[in-house]
Amino acid sequence: MFRWFARAVLLSALLLAGCPAPAPVPAALPNEDSYLAQREQMVTTQIEQRGVSDAAVLNVLLTVPRHRFVPPDLIDQAYADHPLPIGYGQTISQPYIVALMSEALQVHPGDKVLEIGTGSAYQAAVLAELGAETFTIEIIPELANQAADRLKELDCTEVQVRNADGYFGWEEHAPFDAIIVTAAPDHLPQPLANQLAEGGRLVVPIGPVGSVQTLWLFEKRDGELEATNLGAVSFVPFTRAAGD
Repeated sequence: MFRWFARAVLLSALLLAGCPAPAPVPAALPNEDSYLAQREQMVTTQIEQRGVSDAAVLNVLLTVPRHRFVPPDLIDQAYADHPLPIGYGQTISQPYIVALMSEALQVHPGDKVLEIGTGSAYQAAVLAELGAETFTIEIIPELANQAADRLKELDCTEVQVRNADGYFGWEEHAPFDAIIVTAAPDHLPQPLANQLAEGGRLVVPIGPVGSVQTLWLFEKRDGELEATNLGAVSFVPFTRAAGD
């Protein structure tokens, strides 16, 4: 998917997979190589040391260039251990949280995944790189348009972006093998629960803004949701359309 990342990343991924080294490829785009070390440090110090161990998730976070998903004036903080503002009162999540939520989803190649809260589209790109057919909804039109343009520029064609109220999900593409919500509602939206496939996994932060929120994993078994508390988190509020 991501054809423009540094050759060193491509070589690393192929060697890990037991594949032969590729033929020479064109040099990476200017400055792209300089971010590889930052990604490696991010994965090692911010993510692995905190217990995320899923090899697929770790490899994807080594691959996806987070600096391409942050505002230009914050690019020097792209791999820092905290969220960053992306405008319109929204943020790109802390790298560790992206990794934690992605691991909890247990995405497999070919899965159909719904994301609520596209933001900069970094999480959507991570899901797509894991092999998922990814549908993502963003309620803020400007962010939805920016995300679609960014994914197109990066040749990330496995993601469909929709500008809508994510509370209602994306019914025409349901059921979904996994659903991820990247903003905090005060309750689990019932339409999302309904659109989760049997055996599917839904990860969502729930709780009021300004106080402790809880990251929940819901798994659908025999039509019922089983909940697991993944710990305290802090997310921007779940935005609804006017009048809803």
